[in-house]
Amino acid sequence: MFAYWTHDLDPFIIEFWEGFGLRWYGLSYVLGILAVYWFLNRWARAKRVPLWPGEASDLLLYAGLGMVLGGRIGYSVLYAGEALARDPLYVFRIWEGGMASHGGIVGIGVGTALFAWKRKRNYLVLGDQLCALGPLGVAMTRVANFINGELWGKVTDVPWAVIFPAARLADGSNPPRHPSQLYAAVLEGLLLFAILAPIHKRHRRPGLTMALFFALYGVGRFVGEFWREPDVGQPVYFGWMSKGQAFTIPMFVIGVVAIAVIARRPAQPDRYVPPPPPPAAD
Repeated sequence: MFAYWTHDLDPFIIEFWEGFGLRWYGLSYVLGILAVYWFLNRWARAKRVPLWPGEASDLLLYAGLGMVLGGRIGYSVLYAGEALARDPLYVFRIWEGGMASHGGIVGIGVGTALFAWKRKRNYLVLGDQLCALGPLGVAMTRVANFINGELWGKVTDVPWAVIFPAARLADGSNPPRHPSQLYAAVLEGLLLFAILAPIHKRHRRPGLTMALFFALYGVGRFVGEFWREPDVGQPVYFGWMSKGQAFTIPMFVIGVVAIAVIARRPAQPDRYVPPPPPPAAD
Protein backbone atom coordinates (compact mmCIF):
# COMPACT_ATOMS: atom_id res chain seq x y z
CA MET A 1 0.00 0.00 0.00
CA PHE A 2 1.45 3.35 -1.09
CA ALA A 3 1.57 6.35 1.24
CA TYR A 4 0.08 8.89 -1.14
CA TRP A 5 0.95 12.54 -0.80
CA THR A 6 -1.92 14.82 0.17
CA HIS A 7 -1.86 18.07 -1.77
CA ASP A 8 -1.22 20.95 0.63
CA LEU A 9 0.31 23.64 -1.59
CA ASP A 10 -0.79 27.22 -1.01
CA PRO A 11 -2.22 28.93 -4.13
CA PHE A 12 -0.94 32.26 -2.79
CA ILE A 13 2.67 33.36 -3.03
CA ILE A 14 1.78 36.20 -0.67
CA GLU A 15 -1.68 36.67 0.83
CA PHE A 16 -2.25 40.26 1.97
CA TRP A 17 -5.62 39.48 3.54
CA GLU A 18 -8.09 36.63 3.28
CA GLY A 19 -8.79 35.77 -0.35
CA PHE A 20 -6.60 38.52 -1.80
CA GLY A 21 -2.94 38.40 -2.69
CA LEU A 22 -0.37 37.36 -5.27
CA ARG A 23 -1.27 33.93 -6.66
CA TRP A 24 0.86 31.36 -8.45
CA TYR A 25 -1.75 31.26 -11.21
CA GLY A 26 -1.32 34.94 -11.98
CA LEU A 27 2.45 34.61 -11.79
CA SER A 28 2.33 31.79 -14.34
CA TYR A 29 0.78 34.15 -16.90
CA VAL A 30 3.42 36.78 -16.20
CA LEU A 31 6.28 34.29 -16.49
CA GLY A 32 4.83 32.87 -19.69
CA ILE A 33 4.59 36.30 -21.28
CA LEU A 34 8.13 37.18 -20.14
CA ALA A 35 9.51 33.96 -21.64
CA VAL A 36 7.81 34.65 -24.97
CA TYR A 37 9.05 38.25 -24.88
CA TRP A 38 12.63 37.13 -24.31
CA PHE A 39 12.56 34.83 -27.33
CA LEU A 40 10.69 37.28 -29.55
CA ASN A 41 13.05 40.13 -28.76
CA ARG A 42 16.03 37.88 -29.39
CA TRP A 43 14.61 36.77 -32.74
CA ALA A 44 13.85 40.36 -33.70
CA ARG A 45 17.46 41.38 -33.05
CA ALA A 46 18.60 38.42 -35.16
CA LYS A 47 16.19 39.57 -37.93
CA ARG A 48 14.30 36.28 -37.89
CA VAL A 49 10.89 37.92 -37.51
CA PRO A 50 9.24 40.92 -39.22
CA LEU A 51 9.55 43.05 -36.10
CA TRP A 52 11.81 45.78 -34.87
CA PRO A 53 13.27 44.83 -31.47
CA GLY A 54 11.13 47.34 -29.63
CA GLU A 55 7.93 45.96 -31.13
CA ALA A 56 8.06 42.61 -29.36
CA SER A 57 6.47 44.15 -26.27
CA ASP A 58 3.75 45.79 -28.39
CA LEU A 59 2.82 42.50 -30.04
CA LEU A 60 2.67 40.77 -26.67
CA LEU A 61 0.44 43.51 -25.27
CA TYR A 62 -2.11 42.87 -28.01
CA ALA A 63 -1.78 39.07 -27.79
CA GLY A 64 -1.74 39.04 -23.97
CA LEU A 65 -4.89 41.14 -23.64
CA GLY A 66 -6.56 38.96 -26.25
CA MET A 67 -5.55 35.84 -24.32
CA VAL A 68 -6.98 37.05 -21.01
CA LEU A 69 -10.21 38.38 -22.52
CA GLY A 70 -10.67 35.39 -24.79
CA GLY A 71 -9.91 32.93 -22.02
CA ARG A 72 -12.41 34.52 -19.66
CA ILE A 73 -15.15 34.97 -22.27
CA GLY A 74 -14.56 31.44 -23.54
CA TYR A 75 -14.93 29.98 -20.06
CA SER A 76 -18.07 32.00 -19.37
CA VAL A 77 -19.74 30.94 -22.62
CA LEU A 78 -18.54 27.33 -22.90
CA TYR A 79 -18.43 26.20 -19.27
CA ALA A 80 -20.51 28.65 -17.21
CA GLY A 81 -23.45 29.40 -19.47
CA GLU A 82 -26.01 29.23 -16.65
CA ALA A 83 -24.10 31.70 -14.47
CA LEU A 84 -23.66 34.02 -17.46
CA ALA A 85 -27.38 33.84 -18.27
CA ARG A 86 -28.26 34.78 -14.69
CA ASP A 87 -25.74 37.60 -14.57
CA PRO A 88 -24.21 38.96 -17.81
CA LEU A 89 -21.56 40.68 -15.69
CA TYR A 90 -20.28 37.25 -14.61
CA VAL A 91 -17.70 37.45 -17.37
CA PHE A 92 -16.01 40.27 -15.45
CA ARG A 93 -15.86 38.36 -12.13
CA ILE A 94 -12.27 37.31 -12.71
CA TRP A 95 -11.64 36.92 -8.98
CA GLU A 96 -13.96 33.90 -9.03
CA GLY A 97 -11.58 32.12 -11.42
CA GLY A 98 -12.27 30.34 -14.67
CA MET A 99 -10.28 30.51 -17.91
CA ALA A 100 -10.73 28.39 -21.05
CA SER A 101 -7.65 27.54 -23.08
CA HIS A 102 -9.66 27.33 -26.31
CA GLY A 103 -10.98 30.85 -25.75
CA GLY A 104 -7.49 32.07 -24.87
CA ILE A 105 -6.12 30.72 -28.16
CA VAL A 106 -8.86 32.50 -30.11
CA GLY A 107 -8.16 35.68 -28.16
CA ILE A 108 -4.44 35.52 -28.98
CA GLY A 109 -5.35 35.12 -32.66
CA VAL A 110 -7.62 38.17 -32.58
CA GLY A 111 -5.05 40.29 -30.74
CA THR A 112 -2.29 39.27 -33.15
CA ALA A 113 -4.52 40.01 -36.14
CA LEU A 114 -5.24 43.49 -34.80
CA PHE A 115 -1.51 44.16 -34.31
CA ALA A 116 -0.70 42.86 -37.80
CA TRP A 117 -3.41 45.05 -39.35
CA LYS A 118 -2.30 48.22 -37.54
CA ARG A 119 1.41 47.69 -38.21
CA LYS A 120 0.93 46.22 -41.71
CA ARG A 121 2.78 42.98 -40.95
CA ASN A 122 2.16 39.42 -42.11
CA TYR A 123 -0.36 37.87 -39.75
CA LEU A 124 0.62 34.26 -40.48
CA VAL A 125 4.29 34.89 -39.75
CA LEU A 126 3.53 36.67 -36.47
CA GLY A 127 1.11 33.91 -35.52
CA ASP A 128 3.81 31.34 -36.18
CA GLN A 129 6.16 33.03 -33.73
CA LEU A 130 3.58 33.01 -30.94
CA CYS A 131 2.51 29.42 -31.65
CA ALA A 132 6.13 28.26 -31.46
CA LEU A 133 6.58 29.91 -28.06
CA GLY A 134 3.06 29.71 -26.62
CA PRO A 135 3.47 26.15 -25.28
CA LEU A 136 5.92 27.53 -22.70
CA GLY A 137 3.09 29.61 -21.26
CA VAL A 138 0.72 26.64 -21.39
CA ALA A 139 3.18 24.52 -19.40
CA MET A 140 3.54 27.18 -16.71
CA THR A 141 -0.23 27.59 -16.43
CA ARG A 142 -0.77 23.85 -16.02
CA VAL A 143 1.81 23.73 -13.25
CA ALA A 144 -0.10 26.58 -11.59
CA ASN A 145 -3.30 24.51 -11.92
CA PHE A 146 -1.51 21.77 -9.96
CA ILE A 147 -0.38 24.19 -7.27
CA ASN A 148 -3.97 25.44 -6.99
CA GLY A 149 -5.19 21.86 -6.54
CA GLU A 150 -7.71 22.22 -9.37
CA LEU A 151 -8.48 20.31 -12.58
CA TRP A 152 -7.45 17.09 -10.88
CA GLY A 153 -7.33 13.70 -12.51
CA LYS A 154 -9.36 10.51 -12.27
CA VAL A 155 -9.09 8.07 -9.38
CA THR A 156 -6.07 5.79 -9.67
CA ASP A 157 -3.65 3.69 -7.64
CA VAL A 158 -0.42 4.54 -9.48
CA PRO A 159 2.52 5.23 -7.13
CA TRP A 160 2.69 8.92 -8.03
CA ALA A 161 -1.02 9.60 -7.43
CA VAL A 162 -2.01 12.59 -5.30
CA ILE A 163 -4.85 13.13 -2.84
CA PHE A 164 -6.56 16.46 -3.56
CA PRO A 165 -8.54 17.66 -0.49
CA ALA A 166 -11.19 19.36 -2.64
CA ALA A 167 -11.84 16.24 -4.73
CA ARG A 168 -13.91 14.23 -2.29
CA LEU A 169 -16.48 11.80 -3.66
CA ALA A 170 -20.18 11.92 -2.82
CA ASP A 171 -19.69 9.35 -0.05
CA GLY A 172 -17.06 11.53 1.62
CA SER A 173 -14.08 9.40 0.64
CA ASN A 174 -11.03 11.00 -0.91
CA PRO A 175 -9.11 8.51 -3.06
CA PRO A 176 -5.81 9.31 -4.79
CA ARG A 177 -5.96 10.71 -8.31
CA HIS A 178 -3.79 11.25 -11.35
CA PRO A 179 -1.90 14.60 -11.23
CA SER A 180 -3.37 15.28 -14.67
CA GLN A 181 -2.32 18.93 -14.51
CA LEU A 182 1.32 17.85 -14.74
CA TYR A 183 0.53 15.46 -17.59
CA ALA A 184 -1.02 18.40 -19.41
CA ALA A 185 2.03 20.56 -18.71
CA VAL A 186 4.06 18.02 -20.68
CA LEU A 187 1.58 17.04 -23.42
CA GLU A 188 0.24 20.53 -24.12
CA GLY A 189 3.36 22.48 -23.19
CA LEU A 190 6.88 21.14 -22.96
CA LEU A 191 6.55 18.36 -25.55
CA LEU A 192 4.79 20.70 -27.95
CA PHE A 193 7.53 23.31 -27.57
CA ALA A 194 10.24 20.68 -28.11
CA ILE A 195 8.59 19.70 -31.41
CA LEU A 196 7.55 23.10 -32.73
CA ALA A 197 10.60 25.22 -31.89
CA PRO A 198 13.14 23.38 -34.11
CA ILE A 199 10.63 23.01 -36.97
CA HIS A 200 9.74 26.67 -36.78
CA LYS A 201 13.38 27.69 -36.86
CA ARG A 202 13.93 25.94 -40.21
CA HIS A 203 10.78 26.47 -42.29
CA ARG A 204 9.78 29.63 -44.15
CA ARG A 205 6.19 28.80 -44.97
CA PRO A 206 3.88 31.33 -43.27
CA GLY A 207 1.21 29.65 -41.19
CA LEU A 208 2.87 26.23 -40.93
CA THR A 209 3.78 26.53 -37.26
CA MET A 210 0.25 27.67 -36.45
CA ALA A 211 -1.20 24.71 -38.32
CA LEU A 212 1.12 22.30 -36.53
CA PHE A 213 0.24 23.89 -33.20
CA PHE A 214 -3.49 23.41 -33.78
CA ALA A 215 -3.05 19.77 -34.81
CA LEU A 216 -0.54 18.81 -32.09
CA TYR A 217 -2.27 20.75 -29.31
CA GLY A 218 -5.45 19.00 -30.30
CA VAL A 219 -3.77 15.61 -29.94
CA GLY A 220 -2.06 16.50 -26.65
CA ARG A 221 -5.23 17.91 -25.08
CA PHE A 222 -7.38 15.03 -26.32
CA VAL A 223 -5.00 12.39 -24.94
CA GLY A 224 -4.42 14.21 -21.64
CA GLU A 225 -8.15 14.47 -20.96
CA PHE A 226 -8.38 10.69 -20.58
CA TRP A 227 -6.64 11.08 -17.19
CA ARG A 228 -8.54 14.19 -16.12
CA GLU A 229 -11.77 14.13 -14.16
CA PRO A 230 -14.52 15.90 -16.17
CA ASP A 231 -15.63 19.18 -14.63
CA VAL A 232 -18.65 18.89 -12.34
CA GLY A 233 -21.87 19.53 -14.21
CA GLN A 234 -20.30 19.25 -17.65
CA PRO A 235 -21.56 16.63 -20.13
CA VAL A 236 -19.67 13.49 -21.08
CA TYR A 237 -20.37 12.46 -24.67
CA PHE A 238 -20.72 8.80 -25.70
CA GLY A 239 -19.96 7.86 -22.11
CA TRP A 240 -16.26 8.75 -22.37
CA MET A 241 -15.61 12.02 -24.28
CA SER A 242 -15.28 15.18 -22.17
CA LYS A 243 -16.36 18.61 -23.32
CA GLY A 244 -12.71 19.64 -23.53
CA GLN A 245 -12.01 16.75 -25.90
CA ALA A 246 -15.01 17.63 -28.05
CA PHE A 247 -13.83 21.23 -28.44
CA THR A 248 -10.40 19.96 -29.44
CA ILE A 249 -11.59 17.96 -32.45
CA PRO A 250 -12.26 21.04 -34.66
CA MET A 251 -8.81 22.38 -33.75
CA PHE A 252 -7.18 19.16 -34.92
CA VAL A 253 -9.16 19.06 -38.17
CA ILE A 254 -8.37 22.71 -38.97
CA GLY A 255 -4.69 22.09 -38.23
CA VAL A 256 -4.43 19.01 -40.46
CA VAL A 257 -6.22 20.69 -43.37
CA ALA A 258 -4.04 23.79 -43.01
CA ILE A 259 -0.85 21.68 -42.97
CA ALA A 260 -1.90 19.98 -46.20
CA VAL A 261 -2.61 23.32 -47.89
CA ILE A 262 0.48 25.18 -46.66
CA ALA A 263 2.87 22.30 -47.39
CA ARG A 264 2.04 22.65 -51.09
CA ARG A 265 2.97 26.32 -51.17
CA PRO A 266 6.54 27.47 -51.89
CA ALA A 267 8.65 28.92 -49.11
CA GLN A 268 8.39 32.70 -48.67
CA PRO A 269 11.57 33.82 -46.88
CA ASP A 270 10.89 37.46 -47.80
CA ARG A 271 7.91 37.45 -45.40
CA TYR A 272 10.30 36.98 -42.48
CA VAL A 273 12.48 40.01 -43.23
CA PRO A 274 11.98 42.95 -40.86
CA PRO A 275 10.51 46.07 -42.48
CA PRO A 276 12.68 49.16 -43.02
CA PRO A 277 13.14 51.08 -39.76
CA PRO A 278 11.01 54.18 -39.27
CA PRO A 279 12.63 57.46 -40.36
CA ALA A 280 14.61 59.21 -37.67
CA ALA A 281 12.96 62.23 -36.10
CA ASP A 282 14.42 65.60 -37.07
